[in-house]
Amino acid sequence: MKQTITEKIFSEHVKKEVFAGQIAESKIDMIIGNDITTPISIKAFRDSGAKKLANPDGFAIVMDHYIPAKDIMSANQAKISRDFAYEHNLKNFFDEKDMGIEHALLPEKGLVIPGDVIIGADSHTCTHGALGAFSTGMGSTDLAYAMITGKNWFKIPQTIKVVFKGKPGKHIYGKDLILEVIRMIGVDGALYKALEFTGESISYLGMDDRFSLCNMAIEAGAKSGIIAVDEVTKEFLNSKKLRDKPKFHYSDDGANYDKILEIDISKLDPVVAYPFLPSNAKNIREAVKDDIKIDQAFIGSCTNGRLSDLRVAAEILKGKRVAKRTRLIITPATQKIFLQAQKEGLIDIFVEAGAVVSNPTCGACLGGYMGILADGERCISTTNRNFVGRMGARTSEIYLANSAVAAASSITGKISDPRDL
Repeated sequence: MKQTITEKIFSEHVKKEVFAGQIAESKIDMIIGNDITTPISIKAFRDSGAKKLANPDGFAIVMDHYIPAKDIMSANQAKISRDFAYEHNLKNFFDEKDMGIEHALLPEKGLVIPGDVIIGADSHTCTHGALGAFSTGMGSTDLAYAMITGKNWFKIPQTIKVVFKGKPGKHIYGKDLILEVIRMIGVDGALYKALEFTGESISYLGMDDRFSLCNMAIEAGAKSGIIAVDEVTKEFLNSKKLRDKPKFHYSDDGANYDKILEIDISKLDPVVAYPFLPSNAKNIREAVKDDIKIDQAFIGSCTNGRLSDLRVAAEILKGKRVAKRTRLIITPATQKIFLQAQKEGLIDIFVEAGAVVSNPTCGACLGGYMGILADGERCISTTNRNFVGRMGARTSEIYLANSAVAAASSITGKISDPRDL
């Protein structure tokens, strides 16, 4: 019987053919924890009486939300994960000395690879599907079960096939593609399903755009996002020292899909998601007409804090200044990205333009620190969520967009089309 890529990955892991709707206990290749959610997993692990991790080398803890600690509470929270990592001599523990946002750092380190089954106590764990892996977010106690057993239970998801056609125009990126998908199907349009991204357009997307695309699958309610390996993926993998040998899986012609969605991206304008849902989207031309003044622009996060995002922003910002009444915060997603941006002179461009460049952190995205919004303020952001109060005050507003739109808007002080600058 014909299978999707997701069904094939699970079949390989459980050693028998499985299909959408079936329940299976699968081996986990990589468990990902962070400083916010891992302490709950650690408590459940200890409460169970467990003494050893089932697969220590398949467990990574990344300190990325409140690091460096912003207050005593976050410092104590971080200490729980640090103590556990030292106690178990974790090889894959990443703290200030090797910083990064987890969903950018782990692919950079070669720790997530094609064919993996990956879980993390963070909803945007679906990012790693860009490498041809099944990757999904779970609760902290689900993580603890996998820490103890090396496995977890799954209902194999049905798949929605998204076929992208055409060549993207100027300043059209992976962020625009996924915002358009969410606009079309809604925030629950792919509930507990896999979003499989296919079509000729994928070949035009670099890995940064593919990570961005899969990152926001959860914003459509999806269990995962996934893109099959191609030459672009292989080039990325060849530059890494991989944790294990990759396994390439491809959907069969005639595989059973829940539905097939086709989008011609050659006709797509940059997309802006208005408050308070990622599905509340308009094209940039409509947004410009709405004349939306902004107080803050933010470029960063696990969605759009990669090197290509910084290059795009620097191209727009070079020789210009951030508007008088607007703040621009830029957060490279890893220290390696920061260093490369520095070598390329991007950091100089940002600072000279009036931006603040921070260490890698999830802080602004979740309304923790490094970019909190005050009452009534508006932010154009490259992050993934624009819910009420997501980045600060409940009366603030977040507009989601790609890094080019965010950079252009910081210069004009209102939501702007980068193609007009």
